Amino acid sequence: MNSHHHHHHHGPMSDRRLTWAIVINVLLTVVQVAAGVMSGSLGLIADALHNLSDAASMGIALLAQKIARRPADRLMTFGYQRAELVATLINVTALLLVGGYLLVEAIGRFMSPTPVQGWPVVIVAGVALAVDTATAWIIAGGARHSLNVRAAFLHNVTDALASLGVIAAGTLILLYDLIVADLLVTVAISGYVIYQAAGLLPRTVRLLMGATPDDLEFDAIVAALRATPGVRDIHHVHIWSLDEHRRALEAHLVPEADDLAAFEHLKHRVREVLHRRFHVEHATLEPCVADRAGAPIIRKEPAHRRHRQ
Repeated sequence: MNSHHHHHHHGPMSDRRLTWAIVINVLLTVVQVAAGVMSGSLGLIADALHNLSDAASMGIALLAQKIARRPADRLMTFGYQRAELVATLINVTALLLVGGYLLVEAIGRFMSPTPVQGWPVVIVAGVALAVDTATAWIIAGGARHSLNVRAAFLHNVTDALASLGVIAAGTLILLYDLIVADLLVTVAISGYVIYQAAGLLPRTVRLLMGATPDDLEFDAIVAALRATPGVRDIHHVHIWSLDEHRRALEAHLVPEADDLAAFEHLKHRVREVLHRRFHVEHATLEPCVADRAGAPIIRKEPAHRRHRQ
C-alpha cells in the first residue's frame, strides 16, 4: 500500500519535472542530430539516440504514471498498472533497432572513413553533457519509486558519460585528425544502448506475462499455506504479477473443519500470511471438500505438474 500512497503524493511534482526533462531532451536530440549530420559525426548521432531514448523512457514513465492512476474498471479489473510495462517494451524494441542501425553504419565507415569536423562535435557534446547532468538531477527524486523513472535516471547518467566520450573523440579529431575516434565512440555508445535494452527485455516480458515469482518462492508460498493451522491440503495454486510490486494468487484449500464459519477464519489467516510475507494483495481461496470416498475431488499431483511447465 505504501508505494501506492507515495505515488499520489509524488504525482504532480514529478509529472511537471518529467515534462520539463522530456522537452529539454527532445530539443537536445534535434540539435545533436543536426550537428551530427553537418559535421559528419556518427558519434553525435549515437549520443542523440541515447538522449532520444531518455526522452522516450521518461515520456513513457509520465504517460504510464497517468494511466496507472486510473482506477480499476470492468475492462481492466486489476487496474492499469501494466501500462508502464507495455510502454517499456515498445521503448526497448525501438532502442534495439536504432542501436543496431548505428552499429552497422559505424562498421561500414571503418572501411571507408568520411571526414569529421571537430569543433561542432565538441561544442554540441558539451551542451549535451550539461543537459544530461541537469536532467539526471531533476528526476533523481522520482527514481526511488518507479522502475521506469529509475531507468530514465540511469539513462541520463550513462548519457552524460556518452557525451564525455564524444567530447574526447572530438578533441582527438581536432588535435590528431583521428577520425576513427568518432567511430569507436559510436560503437561504444550504440553497443551500450543495445546491451541495456536487451537486459531490460526479459524482465519486462516476464512481468507482462504475469510471471509467477521464481520456483524457490513459489515453493515457499505453497509451504507457508500448507503450514497454516486448519489447512489439511492445498492445490491448484496459481500466482501472477499484477505489476512490479503487487501479486495475485488463487488456490483451493482443503480445510480440516467442515463448517463455513471456520473456513472464513481460515481464509482470513491465510490472507494475512500471504500479504505479510509474500506481497500478495489479492487472494482468491475456495474450499475444496473431500468427496464421499474420502479422496480429494481434485488430486494434487496433476495440477501441480501442469503448473510447473
